[in-house]
Amino acid sequence: MSWKLAFAYSIADGVPRRSLWVALVVGTILNLINQGDALVGGRHLDFTKLALTYLVPYAVSTYGAVSFRLHAARNGRSQSPT
Repeated sequence: MSWKLAFAYSIADGVPRRSLWVALVVGTILNLINQGDALVGGRHLDFTKLALTYLVPYAVSTYGAVSFRLHAARNGRSQSPT
């Protein structure tokens, strides 16, 4: 795998925007599940958990998009006539 190609895929063609939307939706739901009692009860939020709960879905979504593109690129090369 080419790290340069993987990085290029991770910042191209709308991947960051889609990953951000996934992170906002999934991260918000997970934060409500994990820290909802603190939000409702007025207790202290764990900001490390809050940040990671948004970062993980962003990373997973980006990884999925990059993996798909790398797989498609590999299949495209292997199917091309030589």
